[in-house]
Amino acid sequence: MKRILTVIALIQMVLISSSFAQTKPSIYLTGYTFSAQRKDVGMLKATGDVKINSITLSGTDAAAFKVGKGNLLSLRNAAKPSVKWLDVDVTAKTSTGEFKESYRLVNDQFIHNKVVAHRGAWKNTGASENSIAALKHAIEMGCEGSEFDVHLSADSVLFVNHDDVIQGLTIEKASAKELGALKLSNGESLPTLKDYLVAGMMQNKTKLVLEIKASVISKERGIALTHKVMDMVRELKAEAWVDYISFDYEVCKEVIALAPYAQSAYLKSDKAPAEVAADHLTGIDYHFSAMQKNPAWFKEAREQKLSINVWTVNEEPMMDWLLTEKADYITTNEPELLLKKIKK
Repeated sequence: MKRILTVIALIQMVLISSSFAQTKPSIYLTGYTFSAQRKDVGMLKATGDVKINSITLSGTDAAAFKVGKGNLLSLRNAAKPSVKWLDVDVTAKTSTGEFKESYRLVNDQFIHNKVVAHRGAWKNTGASENSIAALKHAIEMGCEGSEFDVHLSADSVLFVNHDDVIQGLTIEKASAKELGALKLSNGESLPTLKDYLVAGMMQNKTKLVLEIKASVISKERGIALTHKVMDMVRELKAEAWVDYISFDYEVCKEVIALAPYAQSAYLKSDKAPAEVAADHLTGIDYHFSAMQKNPAWFKEAREQKLSINVWTVNEEPMMDWLLTEKADYITTNEPELLLKKIKK
């Protein structure tokens, strides 16, 4: 039995190492959106000290783009409001070889009203938490973001659920077949991350706020989950939609290591904003009680150019205080209430 467990552990480590090797792209963009007012998309860069010698564009919408000075990718002409996104393939010849990446570049019509629906809009809609239906309700309401949580099954499939246990199954110890057979209270199957992202990418109004859950098994498995998530986002070309959050600080740092211009915010509230900024994260996402105890963090975060999100805010007085303090985002189980308040 000990020998079998040892073999299993070795296999898991090989899979984790393989995941690490596959995740980090050799070339990447510093931005993935454009708008009617802004034709520039982002700079094409290579990882490490690799030098880009030349870039070729191809694919469905390649003629709409050009590469300028400093390898800046931009639109040739201003985008029409009716265009939701464009696809382009980029081939870069570098000092270490030729690399190709595919991108979906999105017309930035994303809403800016501070409202992030916690686990989607479920409480007042009849949808299950973290369901695709709850995501669609958040989009229909006009929320700036819809938050959701991601775990890794025992056989390395990504599933969306808040708790690490669902209907008696520990997600990290259950197979994809077992988890895929589960039904949520609204009759929907337990969503995979792929299905959830595909649904969220049908629009360009609401951001997808992806929480990478801390592993209940090991730190290494948490990092493996991070790589799997980033692989999936890259595979689906969902970079423009997705922002990342986690209670695991190493996970937040790993996101930035893999995608230097991604949005990565820390949830645990045990670090001052200056420390978070020093590690190149882009935001703090702290419980309202932590911000009450440390009101100076609002100013410090702004000075450090960090975004400020506060969770989970369901009472009107707290909403009012955070609006007064000019929090960038407010995560809530009551998106309808907060939307109504902001509209007033």
